[in-house]
Amino acid sequence: MRLGVLASGSRGNAFVIEHDGCMVFIDAGLSGRKHTERLLEAGFCSILPVALFISHEHSDHVKGAGILARKWNIPVYGSSGTLNAARRSLGKLPGTEILENGTGVDFGSFTVSAFSVAHDATDPSGYVIEWDSGKLGVATDLGKSSPLVEENLAGCSAVVLEFNHDEDMLWNGSYPWHLKQRIASTTGHLSNIAASDLLGAVYHRDLKVCVLAHLSQENNSPHLAEKASREVAGGIVKIHTGMQDIPLPAMDL
Repeated sequence: MRLGVLASGSRGNAFVIEHDGCMVFIDAGLSGRKHTERLLEAGFCSILPVALFISHEHSDHVKGAGILARKWNIPVYGSSGTLNAARRSLGKLPGTEILENGTGVDFGSFTVSAFSVAHDATDPSGYVIEWDSGKLGVATDLGKSSPLVEENLAGCSAVVLEFNHDEDMLWNGSYPWHLKQRIASTTGHLSNIAASDLLGAVYHRDLKVCVLAHLSQENNSPHLAEKASREVAGGIVKIHTGMQDIPLPAMDL
């Protein structure tokens, strides 16, 4: 299994996974051109995608989804609420497939399953990808954890977790008050502290990789997010920080 983080942050999020010659996208918050360029830069250059999954309808996760689906003639998967809410942004598609939270779909030698997360969108999803020798969890937009989230991320060999903001930077920063409240709410985004608590809750000896995702450029820094994560899982888990403008090289999981 290979994981690519093409972009992660408040201005666009895009992930790709590939296993045994089968490749799928998770979110497409970049322009079609940038997504394609970063796909090549990350080392995914010879395999055609078969599906695109969207976590929710916010533009930093779907603005390039329709373009990519049409370019590669692939279906877009998501919950019925997400697909309905994103319909205008997605435009005409080659096909859509409803993947309600709590269900999964097989792609050759791996399975993609969706689970519900707390975010201010219509019916948002986190995703779990399972293959014969591992399990990857992706939860990038959620205001709080829950027993359901922890249950789905339990036993993962790799996780992509939101480390959105440092609480002091958020409250002392330049954002308007209503936006600060929205970010810090239980349907907003995880702080470094809350994300570290979630990482600690799902940590186990076979967890090998953690990608810190959706860092705010205004209200966080890689140093602070990495420090918080390493206090929980440093030394054993490889910590990678997803960036807004530079893709991470493909990671073998």
